This record gives sequence, C-alpha cells and structure tokens, in this order.
Amino acid sequence: MDNRLSFSSHVTNVTRLCRFLLYNIGRIRPFLSTQATQVLVQSLVISRLDYCNSLLAGLPLNAIRPLQMIQNAAARLVFNLPKFSHTTPLLRSLHWLPVAARIRFKTLMLAYKAKNGPSYLKALVTPHTAPRSLRSTSTARLVPPSLRGKGRYSSRLFSVLAPRWWNELPLDVRTAESLAVLQTATEDLPLPEFGDDPFLFQHD
Repeated sequence: MDNRLSFSSHVTNVTRLCRFLLYNIGRIRPFLSTQATQVLVQSLVISRLDYCNSLLAGLPLNAIRPLQMIQNAAARLVFNLPKFSHTTPLLRSLHWLPVAARIRFKTLMLAYKAKNGPSYLKALVTPHTAPRSLRSTSTARLVPPSLRGKGRYSSRLFSVLAPRWWNELPLDVRTAESLAVLQTATEDLPLPEFGDDPFLFQHD
C-alpha cells in the first residue's frame, strides 16, 4: 500500500504471480481438456484476482486494468485461443464478471452482511429510516455518510461506497431474503457508470 492508497504494488504483485501461474498452466495446456483448464485457472488465478478485491473499490479503471488483462489472458487460455482473441464472449461463456464488476459484487455482498449481521457489523452501515407516515413502505436503502471535512480518499471508504452502490440496486434486490438470492440477482445487473452491460467495460 502506498501513501495515495492506489494499491499499485498489490496490483503489480498479483499480476506478476498470476502471469507466472498462467505461463505454467499454458505449458501443460495441450494435455488438458477445456474443463480441466477452467478448474485449474479458477482455482489458481481467478481466486487470486478475487482475494480481498473489495479493497480496490473506488479505484479508477486504469488502476485495475492489469488485473483485467490477466483475466482476459486466463479466459483465452481456457479456450486455447490466440493472444489477441476477443474476450467478451469468452467471459460470458465462463460466467466470469469482469474485474471491476467483481469488485462491486464483493462490496455489495459485504454490505448485505453488514446490514443483516451482528451489531458490530451493522455499525458500518446506516439503514434509511422513512418518515412515520411512510414507514409501512420499506425502501431498504442505506444512508451515505457526509464527506464534509473528510480526507482526500474518503470517497473510497466502504462506509461511503457501499451505501451508494447498494442504493443503486432495484428495490426487489435490496429486499432479497437471503445472501444467495442477492448473489443471483446482482450478477447480471447493469452498472450505472458503465451502461447496461457489465461486460462492455472490460479491456481486451
């Protein structure tokens, strides 16, 4: 971690390790089926892209672009395709959300757990309380904290990003009865800042 909280060293280290792993899997790729390759790649590479990825929430796309390039290379390796093959259909086929969407997805899962968890987790988020006249109509929204007087990077805090992203979810998703229902409902949702398709903002 650097003094700008860019996590550039972390991204570099993860990228280097994943590239090494992909290289080694590539050496035995001729002897593997597509399914076996997918299992290996998901276990060794994609899991590392996902590990603690919510810490990268709020970073600009160019900061996480190296991770997206690793995911693209992983998808090509699974299907044994050339380096410059278009990856959007590959990610769809594998049901792999692009890196930025995975980060948001993880943050939303954590928001749900905080909202519905024990008191020490609930303290991380503040549910919106409707006026008494409207109390029968639940919006299941979260209250974003004020950033007045906060530090330069406060907009990337979980307590700030989680309510913002949570409130952008449709009402039926915000009121999901379980984490499993929420996971299924959020995987293919559009992301407001990237348009209607979460796969359109990944880099080939």
